[in-house]
Amino acid sequence: MKPLLPVLFLAAADLFAASPPPNVVLFLVDDMGWQDTSVPFHSEVTPLNRKFHTPHMERLAAAGMKFTQAYACCVCSPTRVSLMTGLNAARHKVTNWTLRKDAAPDAKHPTLQPPAWNVNGLSPDPATPRAVCAPTLPQLLREAGYRTIHAGKAHFGAMDTPGAEPRNLGFDINLAGHAAGGPGSYLGGQNFSGTWRRAPSFWDVPGLEPYHGKDIFLTEALTLEANKAMDRAVADKKPFFLYMAHYAVHVPFAADKRFYQKYRDAGLDDTEAMYAALVEGMDKSLGDLMANLDRHGLASNTIVLFMSDNGGLSASGRGGAAHTHNAPLSSGKGSAREGGVRVPMIVKWPGVTAAGSVCKQYVMIEDFLPSLLEMTGASAKLKTMPRVDGVSFAPLLRGGAEAARYPADRALYWHYPNVWGPSGPGIGPHSAVRHGDWKLIYYHTDRRCELFNLAADLGEQHDLVETERAKAKELAAMLTRWLKETGAPMPLDKKSGQAVELPGI
Repeated sequence: MKPLLPVLFLAAADLFAASPPPNVVLFLVDDMGWQDTSVPFHSEVTPLNRKFHTPHMERLAAAGMKFTQAYACCVCSPTRVSLMTGLNAARHKVTNWTLRKDAAPDAKHPTLQPPAWNVNGLSPDPATPRAVCAPTLPQLLREAGYRTIHAGKAHFGAMDTPGAEPRNLGFDINLAGHAAGGPGSYLGGQNFSGTWRRAPSFWDVPGLEPYHGKDIFLTEALTLEANKAMDRAVADKKPFFLYMAHYAVHVPFAADKRFYQKYRDAGLDDTEAMYAALVEGMDKSLGDLMANLDRHGLASNTIVLFMSDNGGLSASGRGGAAHTHNAPLSSGKGSAREGGVRVPMIVKWPGVTAAGSVCKQYVMIEDFLPSLLEMTGASAKLKTMPRVDGVSFAPLLRGGAEAARYPADRALYWHYPNVWGPSGPGIGPHSAVRHGDWKLIYYHTDRRCELFNLAADLGEQHDLVETERAKAKELAAMLTRWLKETGAPMPLDKKSGQAVELPGI
């Protein structure tokens, strides 16, 4: 397989001769829903917002811009590969979560066979089979003079492939990242290992041996190590890109003793209290990183971005038993509905974003690569790339007349030809498109479409595919063109042996 993009080396001095480049902290949370925070991303404060306590997210939102319509993929690895490459999942074809080399984790489906998607994830080596090979955001920033630091969950490439190691993908430093998409344990007393519950050892979080046997939570250990790496970059007078990708708030839950009891005292059951404590521990990490920036006098020259990799794990997506419900959004992780893909996002760009501002324009996960290249002064690299699907949201951050540079009429696309496992609204092999207020979902199982007007029906309760036939046909045609352009893999119908046909109304 040939690399999708060329690798170029540009002198940092040429890019940053005029002024020192901004540092970047990209803070990514795992499985955090749109409503799993005391920061309201809806038009009003909801009971879910009141359930959680995230004061540092509140502080970040007060200092920066809150995006109320930010989107990711419906599960983790596709989001992370899009973030790293600027490519849409239909194009990079890492459409589901990855783990074992050459093996798909897809659940069984009664009528469909998943396609030959890129089960080995992202790889720097074009010889890696069933993988996407493309220059990555940390690689491009490193070439521009940045020290690139990975902390936490990687989940870029399958075990025993080059992409399982973040240092092969452009990171100078890797703190605790590997192939697995969840932690063995959150507890230092259990060595962050899943073996205590008889889970395979490949779930064990690597590289944190100094914390083994200690009374410390994984989120805190990762934050301590990330701050040490930041300290070293400052001492070495290097601009840094810190990718703080927490394992939180992914299962398996454990009680973070710093916060757990207060949620039990508030009446939450054990699972919900563990989850709320995980969220608050994640928020404390954000606060600790920002405090370290303050300590070094770097807050005024550091871009901080907050994002989740997919929607929250909801009761409607797990047969009725889970720790959050994503209301008013429908469904959750794994779903094409808003609860599966709409996520919290905040950006603070000092001296640029208006404090306490809100952006209602929709953006997508692949937008981060072109945005950060523009924000750090390295956008010249984009001109050398034959393919980037993302669009820079830097104009939205600047606001005013600059915001008009952002293409407000763009379409967003999702492609998930896989079987995740749980049942619920919008869950199952699907492709989807959003254009303006309209969203069309195409289900591969029964070739059925749903059409929603999100401005009028955020909860996706009223399918308009029959009453708005012209709009449904328009979006189905857009989605078909996109799937053809990207060569998106479609599942096979077990009965006919043929690929599922593209959407048509």
